[in-house]
Amino acid sequence: MKVITFGEIMLRLKSPGFERFLQSPMLEATFGGGEANVAVSLAYLGINSSYVTAVPDNPIGKACLGELNRHGVDTSLVIKTGKRLGAYYLEQGACQRSSVVIYDREHSSVSEAPADQYDWEKIFTGASWFHITGITPAISANAADVTIAAVSFAKKKGVQVSCDLNYRGKLWKYGKKAPEVMGEVMRYVDIVIGNEEDCQKSLGIETKISTDNAGFGEEAYKEITEKVLSAYPNLKKVAVTLRQSNSADTNGWSAVVNNRKEYLTSIRYDINDIVDRIGSGDAFAAGLIYGFNKYGTDKEALDFAVAASCLKHSVPGDLPLVTEAEVLGLLKSGGSGRVQR
Repeated sequence: MKVITFGEIMLRLKSPGFERFLQSPMLEATFGGGEANVAVSLAYLGINSSYVTAVPDNPIGKACLGELNRHGVDTSLVIKTGKRLGAYYLEQGACQRSSVVIYDREHSSVSEAPADQYDWEKIFTGASWFHITGITPAISANAADVTIAAVSFAKKKGVQVSCDLNYRGKLWKYGKKAPEVMGEVMRYVDIVIGNEEDCQKSLGIETKISTDNAGFGEEAYKEITEKVLSAYPNLKKVAVTLRQSNSADTNGWSAVVNNRKEYLTSIRYDINDIVDRIGSGDAFAAGLIYGFNKYGTDKEALDFAVAASCLKHSVPGDLPLVTEAEVLGLLKSGGSGRVQR
């Protein structure tokens, strides 16, 4: 199995620990981005994963690709063009103080590289799965056109397409609303992933679920999955994550899948003392891709994905550095945290 992911990877600049921005005169520099995180997570799960993007041909771009290579991701399909790698700044929240993200992505290589710079025929040769997110189409009108070209070509080649909606309100600034663009993207998608806010704001699906997912039961989430499937008849499955944010450090975490035949609910984890939640949704997406191809039932795949994303909350940085054995260990033990000797 070969999985291709496409999107923008960024330089991540984070204040140390739980400090405010520049409380100390330093920032921790790493790399991350939704689709790259999925590629790394799949590599850790033993899947052949290739990441497609555009990076500048400079020391920052080379360091970025080196980091992905170090974690087992194939970057041979990456194009080197443009002048800058996008970046984001992170101030990590604690207790009742929320985390803060500031984007610096305008005029990045991915935002400006046209669709004809990518060799789609070569990219999809031997591929069985293609994963994107709703983040890339939000970066620029050009990036939206490239995303649509990519998913269209993938479907022509018979490749399964998954999309994590990942609504980012701070990015949709170039004149088009998310449902207008994502509605076109969704024509080529087989499996869609998101949370209740993504479904509402990316796809324009109306639901009574509030964006803080408080006070609504299983039936409300079943309704939203049915509405998404009804709106897009080409979809095979929809997965919705349920995060109950009690504080920045304590979350409830679970998910559901509707495959048009069954509505399935996952095991639920109460996650305390969160180290870093960024990338946890990407670990979930990777876990689903892995599980749908590895296991005989969607319930097994769903529980595997939720466990994988639960473990990502314990790993600092964007990248979900979690192995299959660790996920299976959590599913077996329930998360005792005992030292493995």
